[in-house]
Amino acid sequence: MTLRLKIPAAALALAVLTAACGSDRASETDSHDISAQTEERHENGEPAEDNHEEDGQDSDLVRLSPEEAEQYGIQTLSAEKRALPGAVELPAEIHFDANKLANVTPRVAGVVHSLNATEGDHVAAGEPLAVLDSRELATMKADYLSALAGERLAQTTFAREDRLLQQGVTSEAEHAAAREALSTARAQRESAETKLHAVGVSHAALAGIENTPDGALGRYTITTPIAGAVIERRISLGQSVAAGGEPVFVVADDATVWADIDIYREALADVEKDASVTFHNDAGDQIAQGEIAFVTPQLQERSRTATARVILDNPDGSIRPGLFVSARIGGLEGGEAIAVPTGAVQNYEDDSVVFVPVQGGFAPRPVMTGKESGGWVEILSGLQPGQNYVAEGAFTLKAQLEKGGFESGHAH
Repeated sequence: MTLRLKIPAAALALAVLTAACGSDRASETDSHDISAQTEERHENGEPAEDNHEEDGQDSDLVRLSPEEAEQYGIQTLSAEKRALPGAVELPAEIHFDANKLANVTPRVAGVVHSLNATEGDHVAAGEPLAVLDSRELATMKADYLSALAGERLAQTTFAREDRLLQQGVTSEAEHAAAREALSTARAQRESAETKLHAVGVSHAALAGIENTPDGALGRYTITTPIAGAVIERRISLGQSVAAGGEPVFVVADDATVWADIDIYREALADVEKDASVTFHNDAGDQIAQGEIAFVTPQLQERSRTATARVILDNPDGSIRPGLFVSARIGGLEGGEAIAVPTGAVQNYEDDSVVFVPVQGGFAPRPVMTGKESGGWVEILSGLQPGQNYVAEGAFTLKAQLEKGGFESGHAH
């Protein structure tokens, strides 16, 4: 037999209300327990459930949902080691090595009699480039021959007077006069010879000058002082050429070339002698590398730039003078370091910081920076390989913190 107990309606309602209140208190207790456990995990350094780093200071936490982060343009990357490009990138121009460039100018005036070389020809040092008919040279050689004959005559006269003096036939005065005439004739010959040497006539050429064929005394041979290629020829047959005027030939040896780099004033501190430099063409391909030989101590008046020079080997002639290239100086070539885009590092409360994703948003982390190059900055400490950081939008997060847009870790 089943017993049915009658419970007053008021008592039943009170029981239901009591049970409900007890359930709410239990839920509140459970919530407090979960929160306490979460805080304890964070204090012990345990990762949050979303695998993001938790921030210990709510005042420096920018709370953003993934949708809000996307709206603000926040993008994260994983920190990794990379080889940084050159620390400084500057314009440069390739020039001929001035020590191996010859502007050939005739030393006497004349008319072009013959041409022995033209553009593109490779010539050895001392090789003839052209021959002039020079009235000036003919006169100089004639003066030399006259002076040479006068010296010989004076030498003969003095030798005779010297014998006569020993025989007691001539006087001391006549002997002295002969000696003085010889000295004068020798000086005249030496003067004429010096003038010929000044225009490039060698001792060997003078030794055979008396056997010169008729009409050839005025032939002047233009020779190259260096080996190389003829890159310019500015004369033609029959042309009159002035002495010491514009070069008639330009000869260059491009086995080595100079790369002159324009150093802007703000970059002077980053450029030093012996610094490593790589050179790149317009396509970004590396075409040469070397070290800075010297940096000019003064700035050019108009451009306000200094010049750094790199001497480059160019055995195959592939680096052409006149070419404009890009010079990348220094950097971390050959080594790797953790690096982030320069915009990822912000100055916040007198510290260099990067923002990292944490539970519920993003927080600044102090870092120590190293070299900066090519839009990247080296991170010496404060960020580990594989750790996520804000690569784009760090300035926005910093600005929100500084203006209090996200106070006490709550959205504005």
